[in-house]
Amino acid sequence: MANRSATKATPSTQKYLQIAEIKDDVVIMKDGSLRAVLLVSSINFALKSDDEQNAIISAYVSFLNSLDLPLQILIQSRQLDLEQYLNYLKEAEAHQTNDLLKIQMTEYRQYVTELVQMGNIMTKRFYVIVPYEPFQSKGRSFWQRVGDVASPTGVVSVSQKIFLSRQKELFIVVDKILSGLASMGLRSQVLDTQSLIELFYNTYNPTVARNEKLEDINKLMMETTM
Repeated sequence: MANRSATKATPSTQKYLQIAEIKDDVVIMKDGSLRAVLLVSSINFALKSDDEQNAIISAYVSFLNSLDLPLQILIQSRQLDLEQYLNYLKEAEAHQTNDLLKIQMTEYRQYVTELVQMGNIMTKRFYVIVPYEPFQSKGRSFWQRVGDVASPTGVVSVSQKIFLSRQKELFIVVDKILSGLASMGLRSQVLDTQSLIELFYNTYNPTVARNEKLEDINKLMMETTM
């Protein structure tokens, strides 16, 4: 007799995530709210002069005072992946006609390979998550918001017209945040759909992501439509 417990389908991990969909450079949450993610550069504050430090602090204070919504700052440490760079060196080495330069490129590529194998080289990435909560302005109570969090499987369905309207409002806020970050000397850019998918893929599957690279979403979409 078959074991009933063995026949039950294992719920997908996605069921417990609050993300409903990622499209058009936006993360759509299950409660209908939106998120944009900015990749932000860093600055070495300690190496700045006193005047530069004071200017950065002043710009940061002005930036905080200009905010009328919460922001999330995420710092993520990752193992540095130099596979693409090493492949580039290998290809350049193969096309090199100067024997001396070819030998030097071979030695350099071997040095970088050995350096990576000796230990984990970590890199940090800085993200700013910009939210858009369409329900905040509609007087939702505290218990209604708690209900949204307590029921992560419920997905709010919105039409494309409503989505585009909310997306437009979100990116108005994003432009304001980009300007504020630029005032502190920070470079930032909005993650596109492919980059967002890779971010969450690497976050939730750190071990698998190092061995199994994510396919280009445009390539996958072309294959499914052919």
